[in-house]
Amino acid sequence: MGEASNKSSLFPTYARYPITLVKGEGSRLWDDTGKCYLDLMSGLAVTSLGHSPAQVKKKLVAQLDDLWHVSNLFHIPNQEKLAKLLTDVSCADAVFFCNSGAEANEAAIKLARRYHQKVLGTGRYEIITFRQSFHGRTLATLTATGQEKVQEGFQPLPQGFVYAPFNDASALSGYITDKTCAIMLEMVQAEGGVRIAEPEFVQEVARLCKEHNLLLIVDEIQTGMGRTGKWFAHEHYGIEPDIFTLAKALGSGFPIGAMLGKEKLKEAFGAGSHGSTFGGTPIATAAGIATVETLLEGKLSERAAEMGQYAMNRLREELNGHPLVKEVRGLGLLIGIECHEPVADILAKIHEQGVLVVSAGPNVIRLLPSLLVTKEELDEGIAVISKVMAGYSLAVKE
Repeated sequence: MGEASNKSSLFPTYARYPITLVKGEGSRLWDDTGKCYLDLMSGLAVTSLGHSPAQVKKKLVAQLDDLWHVSNLFHIPNQEKLAKLLTDVSCADAVFFCNSGAEANEAAIKLARRYHQKVLGTGRYEIITFRQSFHGRTLATLTATGQEKVQEGFQPLPQGFVYAPFNDASALSGYITDKTCAIMLEMVQAEGGVRIAEPEFVQEVARLCKEHNLLLIVDEIQTGMGRTGKWFAHEHYGIEPDIFTLAKALGSGFPIGAMLGKEKLKEAFGAGSHGSTFGGTPIATAAGIATVETLLEGKLSERAAEMGQYAMNRLREELNGHPLVKEVRGLGLLIGIECHEPVADILAKIHEQGVLVVSAGPNVIRLLPSLLVTKEELDEGIAVISKVMAGYSLAVKE
């Protein structure tokens, strides 16, 4: 029995904001007191079509009337349809469905090892990742993550991961050994501070993968599905990864993840090699189909590029010369405002003014609006951010 009725039965794994959200529509959210918020964080890049998008809701309701779950021991038509939609808009040839970004990255790690060991027969198993990266919270993906704070208390960590400096093209070759099977990176280290991969660095990663017969894995969990102004962030660099991963925005809020890969990798993932009880259920894939169709019909990746540039221009105008602001940077509608000091107090004040944004590391304010956000909504949010920043600056000076 609990000690008191007001004591939570949840593990305290989240440092939650003091807000209880109960309703959402478009770019607006309401809390349990009726207060309205402008949502510029989209549930951490998940609700990229806004809250309760009509086309996704319609397809989900129809699917709920037909079938919820069977098993991956049977053919699931929605899986085939969503996989075809995703391979049609990407360089991939095959898709594995799961439930989350961490699971998608787990699948990528397993596939890279198995391809080298069972198909190529090299015995290689090490994967190079990068400092300040973030790839998930499972034991393997937190080990792939290049942040000690994420790994603290979970030792011993699995073998097989090596951390190289991000955006250091000259250093990378020194991390490759006869055990290396793949290089795994994000085009934008979103959780690591909205740090954008430099073109020459990405080209060197791709060159080294080709030279040493390594698999190139791109984590598109936060950057995929139109967020950066392209369907997938790696398209900005003119490369084709062997494997890339998706989740977050793929289901517009319904849990779904995907690992996508080249045709040659099918041989490594035959029957019985990997699986997921809930991966690619009829409901989850219905949400995914509706999401992809909406992105296609609305040309929303192109819209994200336009609106992201507008937002960054406005932020730079408003915050130019501000003593706390170091840089405004981003790609599409993944935007970071890097400050010289921690931003926790600033975030709290922005939230109090009815705008929801989130941090990316201690010193960066991150904006992740819906891909359908309007210029008027961006202006509204930027005005609040600018006002709070100005007030904070005055408080600091005093």
